Amino acid sequence: MYFLESVLGKDNSFWKYVIVFVGVLFVSQVLGAIPLLVIVLRNVIENGIAMPVDNSSMMDFLAGNISQNLLLFLMLVPFAVGLLATWLFIKLLHKRSFSETVNGTKKIRWKRIFTGFGVWLLIMSIYLAISCIIDPDNFIFQFNLTTFVPLFFIAIIFIPLQTTFEELLCRGYLAQGIGAWTKNRWIVIVIPSILFGSMHFLNPEVSEYGIWETMPQYILFGLIFGLAAVLDDGIELAMGMHAANNIFACLFVTFDHSALQTPAIFKQQSVNMQMETVVLLIAGVLALFFFARKYKWRFSIINKKIKPTTIEN
Repeated sequence: MYFLESVLGKDNSFWKYVIVFVGVLFVSQVLGAIPLLVIVLRNVIENGIAMPVDNSSMMDFLAGNISQNLLLFLMLVPFAVGLLATWLFIKLLHKRSFSETVNGTKKIRWKRIFTGFGVWLLIMSIYLAISCIIDPDNFIFQFNLTTFVPLFFIAIIFIPLQTTFEELLCRGYLAQGIGAWTKNRWIVIVIPSILFGSMHFLNPEVSEYGIWETMPQYILFGLIFGLAAVLDDGIELAMGMHAANNIFACLFVTFDHSALQTPAIFKQQSVNMQMETVVLLIAGVLALFFFARKYKWRFSIINKKIKPTTIEN
């Protein structure tokens, strides 16, 4: 095992993790949001209307004044900036490379990224197909080639940057730090999952459907990805699954109040968040079971203390 063990014996000062986490969030969500703010201010000045004061009204304002594809692009820019900032902060403060944060070695397992992507994409596709068959009236077919083509390129280029940023920061960097402090793999899985969920607290789904309806879903996502990272000794599978989930949500199905408002192929008219959480749990179990068989995982490793080991790069 190298992913969590690789940082043991190195400088894991708590203050450095605080600086990286706060610094990255500032750079991504403040500096990275400047292009979006410029667009908002321009529309406010040109239309002579009041500046939106909360997240919900901001989304409504943007949706009514710029195209969905442009809005998606502007929303993804902060994550691209955040990914670069994360890599630079970790490099400067910890002398740790990108791949070492991914799996503790000097090589990224690209096949695992594509495997995670393919498995999760297949599961989501099957679920959408079943949903359309069971309740066809709940889905509106809205495919438009003119808007879908630019959406496709925005999604396949920028969504992986967004999801890699979140995985590298939560399941990679913070998980390694928490592992170095606690030596407990369960804590490594749970704490980053809660932080991951809290990062989505301002999403429009939360204000529309409520905290208790939506936050368990975000935290469950974190737990699934966290389990995959700990059991597979690296975050590549989580990177692939996360990218597949968000790309699928961009290209294939969207709904009102979704954080990803796009001209997707289908629009879902009614969403049952409790049912979506149950489906997510089933999807997670199926994916983890497949990976466990394929990569011969030992679930007992979760209960073992994190301790120094010989790193083979």
